[in-house]
Amino acid sequence: MPFHALVDGASPGVQVPLHLTRIPINLISTSSDLANALVKGKVVRKGPLVSVAPNDFILKAVIQEDSQPHISTQIPAINIVVFGELARDFSQCVSPGDVVMASGFTVSKSPTASKDKLHHFNLLLSEKDANIYCFCQNPSIYPRSAVARKDSCTVSAQIVNRTKAPRYTYTPLGDLKAGSVVNVYGVVVFFKQPFKSHGTDFCSSLKITDKSNHSIGCTIFCEKLEEHPKIFQNGDIVRMHRVKVQLFNNTITLVNTFGFSVVTFDGKPSGSVEPRTSSRTVHFDEEDRRRVEELQTWISSQNILLPLTNSVSLSAVQPKAYFDLTCQLLAKAPVDSTCSLLRVWDGTRCPNTFLKVDVDPNDVEGPTTFSREKESFIANVLVYDNHSEFAKQLKPGAFLRIYNLRAIPVTSKECSVTGSQSEEVEHIVFHLHGGTSYGRGIRVLPENSPDVQMLKRAIAFLTEDVGNCASELNDSELLEVWSTPPESLDDEAVECSTSKKCSSTAEGSCRLQLQRVTLSELKQSPPGQAYHVRAQLRSYEPSKLHQALKLFCSKCSSIQEIPDDERVASIFSEACKNSEDCSLPPWALSGSIKLPLPPSGAPQRTLRVHLSTQLKAEGKANELLFITGTTLEETCRLATGYKNIVPVTSSKSGLVLMDLSAPFLFRGPRRFYGCKQCSEATVRELPSRGDKLLDEKIIAEALGVQLLQFVLLMKLQLQDATDTLDVFLWKHAEVFLGVSAEDVAISQRAQNCVHETLESLCPTEGTLGLRPWLDLTLMSYRGEGEEGQMQTYYQICSSPSQDPDLQSQDA
Repeated sequence: MPFHALVDGASPGVQVPLHLTRIPINLISTSSDLANALVKGKVVRKGPLVSVAPNDFILKAVIQEDSQPHISTQIPAINIVVFGELARDFSQCVSPGDVVMASGFTVSKSPTASKDKLHHFNLLLSEKDANIYCFCQNPSIYPRSAVARKDSCTVSAQIVNRTKAPRYTYTPLGDLKAGSVVNVYGVVVFFKQPFKSHGTDFCSSLKITDKSNHSIGCTIFCEKLEEHPKIFQNGDIVRMHRVKVQLFNNTITLVNTFGFSVVTFDGKPSGSVEPRTSSRTVHFDEEDRRRVEELQTWISSQNILLPLTNSVSLSAVQPKAYFDLTCQLLAKAPVDSTCSLLRVWDGTRCPNTFLKVDVDPNDVEGPTTFSREKESFIANVLVYDNHSEFAKQLKPGAFLRIYNLRAIPVTSKECSVTGSQSEEVEHIVFHLHGGTSYGRGIRVLPENSPDVQMLKRAIAFLTEDVGNCASELNDSELLEVWSTPPESLDDEAVECSTSKKCSSTAEGSCRLQLQRVTLSELKQSPPGQAYHVRAQLRSYEPSKLHQALKLFCSKCSSIQEIPDDERVASIFSEACKNSEDCSLPPWALSGSIKLPLPPSGAPQRTLRVHLSTQLKAEGKANELLFITGTTLEETCRLATGYKNIVPVTSSKSGLVLMDLSAPFLFRGPRRFYGCKQCSEATVRELPSRGDKLLDEKIIAEALGVQLLQFVLLMKLQLQDATDTLDVFLWKHAEVFLGVSAEDVAISQRAQNCVHETLESLCPTEGTLGLRPWLDLTLMSYRGEGEEGQMQTYYQICSSPSQDPDLQSQDA
């Protein structure tokens, strides 16, 4: 029971809980921890009981703390505001002079502090959360005996809480009378997100309607954002308790008053009837559920409320349009003092290319760069003024709804890859202008929101598709293929029975001198020999062809994965954050350059670079730059204008190369990697090479880096009339596919060539009988399997040769 009346400081079966800790009145503030707080004071003033609705009351009183020498008495008294049945019990059982203790209260700013000279905050006590313990000092002043009064109060409180739920009367919007305090239900037809007022409160405004078809404006002032209505879109339903009806310019408006509370519901007929509120307790019974469902049904029949929202997906955004966007925040960063960048996505791809915005990587909260596939789904949103201030509170991963966003088309000039000319490129950027006009703002959506659940499904579907490469790279069967010891198959092992090498120029004669065998016979043959087979290509792996591209170390014969852009970007980001001041080596000259190709309207970044004195003396200073403090994206842009870029970081020992999981050298669109196991990397000056051009081999040798080579690695399944056979395509993959691995790494045309070749040999659609027959040379060899056991592997060591006469052969 929330009210406990005690006589002579005690009452049978009632005691103040021991976990509560008393807090002095002068230490009470909104920042105080009030979860287990207890306040004690003498009632020096008690106001009248005010009825705002049947069984709903408000009472205001003042309590004063006992004088204590060690506690400041500058503000010894504070207003308490009691609500509901608890207010009625307080009115009946408490008199001035009684001592009360209260717990479970909340704190709000006192609007009368300047007049009554009391505490700057009020204590709010509701019947659901608060408990009041009253110590009666003079029971003889009451017409009844003290014991009788005590029993009456405790029994009354018990009945209220155990047998009677609070009931509220709700006034239709068409029956509002100026000056009254009412409870209302309404449907939102317009709203503004809470914004900072000129004082200390946040202000939100909304307009609501109901079946009476009256439209009423509401203005709400609350110190805490969580006390404002959680409105996500027009059509939401709000329930407000204790709002005052005022007449302004001959128009009825509602404002919040003492004891104000608000709950919001989804307005869709199929939506949730669960209340949205930050309150620890909320009264919601079957009568409330019936009211909400009736309003949901009414909303669906009102064309005036449709469409409920202007929300669109990224895929449907049109240039120059205003719209609402439901999205997930991936990263954010300040652009300047009045603007912030939000990087968001919703699982769909915008048809327009987004303008790139340069920010300091050290200021980015969240990933600084994403993989190429993921990047194409991410939108750049620039938020200004009050929204930029609000963005400081946002955390990456949060789900947002951004209201009244504008898609602005812009044109910027970009240089071609050769840097010889510039061309105009159309981009788009999203702006959220300052202010709150037209409902402009940002709202964080809760995890259980139906819109968030739908967004999660869209993102999960996209993430599964974009992330297939990571999941397929972990496939145990492919790992078995890639861990096959490549050193067990060298060029000398691939010989014909006549001791002639099977090279690309002698493949025909080699096959003629090799005895042709079936796949079944091949499986029974001893390893370590070359064989000629005729077969069809049944399938190939990986199905995502870019996953076939690997890095090979000729020194330790290891085959490594190419790190994706997210991994490389994180290495760049960590290098920026962990860099330290250092002294430069004597051969290095320090300077700065401006980052080329700044996006339209974005500030041009200045980057720190280091040059070789030797190359400068030879007039080749721009042929090799060591750069520090850049992102992956900035490094790639810089590489379009300079021949060789080596990203480095600084430590106490001097300049050092970054983690070799990232490229150690950039040249135009090409990236070069080093083997972490075999390299002894160090940053030093390159020796003089005269007129010899710098290439990746010279630079790698000078820096102590074991250069990795791009290779293609695939698993093919062959089939003939007798059996099927899994074979590997590695050293002769470039001959087989007719394209170099290095070109596949940077060229879409080369990637298309690989796809077309495999599609011609193994069409996605069509029967196996229509696929071409291939003449192939295979080499068998022994290698260690996944479980450490030796087994036989097969590898293609020729290009495919198709014979038209074989297409009619009976397989």
